[in-house]
Amino acid sequence: MTVFLTGGAVRDLSTGSSVRDLDFTVQGNATKLKKPLEKAGAKLWGEYEPTRTLFFWFPGSVRVEVASARREEYPKPGKPVYHWAPILEDLRRRDFTANAMAISLNEGSYGLLLDPLNGMADLESRHLRLVSSYGFIEDPSRLLRAARLRARLGWDMDERTQARYENAKNDGMIDAIPAHLKGYELEEIGHEEDGLRALKTLESEGWMKHIFPAWTSAKADLHGLENLRENYYQLLIQGVHPDISAAQMELLTAKMQPKDIAALKKTFIRPGFVEQWNHLDAETKQFAKVFTGKESATASATWKLLTSYQPEPILWLAHTGKGAAIQNKFKSFFTVWPEARQKVPVALMQEMRITPGIERYDELLRELFFDLIDDKLQTEEAMRAFLEPYSPPAPPPPVTIRRSRKKAAEPKIKSEKPRDEEIDEEGFPKLEDLDLESEDLDESADEEEAEEEEVTQPVAKAKVAPASAVKKEVEKKATPPAKPAPAAPAKPARKEAAKPAAKAVPPKSAAPVKKAAAKAAAAKPVKKAAPERKKPVPPQKKAVAKKPAAKPVAKKIVKPAAKKPAAKAARPAKKAAKKKR
Repeated sequence: MTVFLTGGAVRDLSTGSSVRDLDFTVQGNATKLKKPLEKAGAKLWGEYEPTRTLFFWFPGSVRVEVASARREEYPKPGKPVYHWAPILEDLRRRDFTANAMAISLNEGSYGLLLDPLNGMADLESRHLRLVSSYGFIEDPSRLLRAARLRARLGWDMDERTQARYENAKNDGMIDAIPAHLKGYELEEIGHEEDGLRALKTLESEGWMKHIFPAWTSAKADLHGLENLRENYYQLLIQGVHPDISAAQMELLTAKMQPKDIAALKKTFIRPGFVEQWNHLDAETKQFAKVFTGKESATASATWKLLTSYQPEPILWLAHTGKGAAIQNKFKSFFTVWPEARQKVPVALMQEMRITPGIERYDELLRELFFDLIDDKLQTEEAMRAFLEPYSPPAPPPPVTIRRSRKKAAEPKIKSEKPRDEEIDEEGFPKLEDLDLESEDLDESADEEEAEEEEVTQPVAKAKVAPASAVKKEVEKKATPPAKPAPAAPAKPARKEAAKPAAKAVPPKSAAPVKKAAAKAAAAKPVKKAAPERKKPVPPQKKAVAKKPAAKPVAKKIVKPAAKKPAAKAARPAKKAAKKKR
């Protein structure tokens, strides 16, 4: 069937008020749902066949009303004729626009709000507005409902609705109210959260003398009703949700005659509610035996009993229970035991990695609370021992991933100076700041160092030196300058330079040497060394060279010295002399 949540439940959900009962409207015959709902756990409280309406009581103190969608016609006041219709027509036949809304509970349109009469606007303005201009005349029970809703919600009727209310009241339309609707409105007084206020409002409007004259606010136990509401709110705070209706009706009719109470009960449209009212005392006595017995000897056992037992006898026992044992337990349940929740060791639980994300966390809090109210966990050691089974293992240490080393060939800047000092004017790092290994140097660097070493040698004088001087000069050039570096690599160069020098100079007089040198200088002018000259290198760069320059110098000097040593030695001398001239 197509099902909708309708009536006061939608109004209360929209305004944030307490939802007291649930009204459902189905498109079809609602009486067919009687057996399926009873199998689902609902208890049938009553039935009204003309409107196909069923009244149920669900476990957990939930009152439910299921009715068929219909359209109503009124040939006479209070004498409706019913026609089964879709949901929108059912909403248009209701009393006030605030009650003429529905929420779809069907697949494909779940949660859809139906508001054909703009009842949401009246909710915002907090007004009761009639759906039909003849609403109070067609159904006089709406006069009672208007007074009761005004007392509960604190709303006012709009101007036109208030005028029609006064006209129907003056015309005595209340006498045309049907019997089943009279009993329905009388029962609704007991289902109000504050039934005494509703009763006083109906009495002040003059409606009680028309519907049940024997019932007045003077017949109610005012002090008992105040105490009952206090216990009711305390139970709500602790998570116990009783239905206050039966206990409230007992106190609202406390001073009435038994025959008047019996007559009042006969008018109610829900026989199941009357039965609950009649059995309230017996069920409370049965609960009192369990409440004071061995089954609730400890604080935790008492708490479990109060949160799992049927809530209506609990409320009535809290109100009527006598004796220190009963009252002390209720006092502890309301004020003392809830304070134990503040003693939960939150810091210790975090230290032991017990967080809401772990399994069985709610069960742990429940058991911990029970042990605290039983005074079993008085020390930190006891709490730690209790929490140990719930503590998850420590997480593994974090894995650190090391970065791979860079390639050895990449230059590394060794200088600790700032970047702007390490980079020269052209934007390149200085050679001294580069960490270059000897095997990474290019061979061209060796040749450049050799050429620089050769250029920096002193130039001979212009005059031709004697043979002995030439020999000493050759040996002097062949021998590398002394350096702090190890002399092992320089030894082979000395031997090679010394041997050819000895063979090249014959033991003769200086005259032939002079003639040979003059002939060689005249025959072949030396131009080879000119293009190889370079600017002298600053002294600090000599220290950069890692290989001695003896080897390349020896090759250039020794080879020509084997043939004509005198001429070789004289050439640079003559050239230098010419430059001086």
